[in-house]
Amino acid sequence: MERIRIGISACLLGQCVRYDGGHRHDRSITDTLGRWFDWFPVCPEAECGLGVPREAMRLVGDPDHPRLVTVESGIDHTDRMLAWAAGRLEALAAENLGGFIFKSRSPSSGMAAVKVYGPTGAAVNKGVGIFAGAFMRRFPLVPVEEDERLHDPRLKENFVGRIFVYTRWRDPEKRGGGLSP
Repeated sequence: MERIRIGISACLLGQCVRYDGGHRHDRSITDTLGRWFDWFPVCPEAECGLGVPREAMRLVGDPDHPRLVTVESGIDHTDRMLAWAAGRLEALAAENLGGFIFKSRSPSSGMAAVKVYGPTGAAVNKGVGIFAGAFMRRFPLVPVEEDERLHDPRLKENFVGRIFVYTRWRDPEKRGGGLSP
């Protein structure tokens, strides 16, 4: 069986790309799902030129349209991230990814429930990371999930199933049974 290519936040593979120079290698994902999938790592913050290590960032403002701002110096990197993401998403279209695993709670890669800080400093867990949101808008049919949710065996099984169904639907030569999109 041909292996399916899955996008993944690079830190989850053990790449030292996080703001503090560290990683969040998740062996429960790489060891288990790595039996079926080939990984295609992406780190929005490092790839858009913010470097490693870098100042921590967070989402601020309107949860529906948050800004990506550094915690200490208050530098707004939203436009930089969106400009990079536009080009990166076009390149990813050529990679024919069967799914994507995002780093939860990340201001660039969190898929849901990312903290967004308001003007008083209070946070609500209603945001979506800047890159993750752009990815999901550009590829609405591609199965996506966050690393922490994949620790639930039922969610992991569901995600894998969605990837296989999506791949068969997308690639007619892999259907073998006359399924049509």
